Amino acid sequence: MKQVFVIVFSVLICSKAFSQQGLIPKQYKPIKETSGDLNEDGINEKVVVYNMSEEREDEGDTGVAREIIIYKKAKSKWIIWHRSKDAVGGSKDGGMMGDPFENIEIKNGVLIITQTGGSSWKWRNIDKYRFQNNHFELIGYSSYFGKPCEYFVDFDYNIATGHFIFKKEYENCENENETIYKKENETFNYKFKQKIIFSNRKGTEVKVITPKYKYELYL
Repeated sequence: MKQVFVIVFSVLICSKAFSQQGLIPKQYKPIKETSGDLNEDGINEKVVVYNMSEEREDEGDTGVAREIIIYKKAKSKWIIWHRSKDAVGGSKDGGMMGDPFENIEIKNGVLIITQTGGSSWKWRNIDKYRFQNNHFELIGYSSYFGKPCEYFVDFDYNIATGHFIFKKEYENCENENETIYKKENETFNYKFKQKIIFSNRKGTEVKVITPKYKYELYL
């Protein structure tokens, strides 16, 4: 009888913990949603980007923090599968351009997150995640940044294969016309051992030094 009680009690505790895990705070407001098959089981998952609080005019420079939650279908209900407060910036993390969040989408089982920002200096970053090893790992990263009449850097890194493409173009502006006067290009392989995880995106910084021009680039 005692053993039965322990088993029942354990089940109740686990069920309670599981149900609590599925709760979304009332102040959360969805700003973007997409769906697609992320683990190749033939069933679509749902991905939602939330504002974690109400937007206010007195936010100052901090803006509203955000969380991405990935839901999985269990019978007829959506349950929380994975979540991250690190994978997307806050509503004012784009600098003078304001909100950096541009888009989330799912293509060929890969979760793609695009963010932009800046002012005179502009940037655009794209993260690509695949579900593997029981979590979402960054498998690709693209970055574009620079300033008109100065230079623009464009690089694409396929983390899964190690293939890295780097381009830099220098601009002159005369009579309001932009002219590219110099180009630098590199293609090389680079692999690193640590994994960049969806739930801890900001906590893992990777620096890549290009072999030819010795530029320092960060993921």
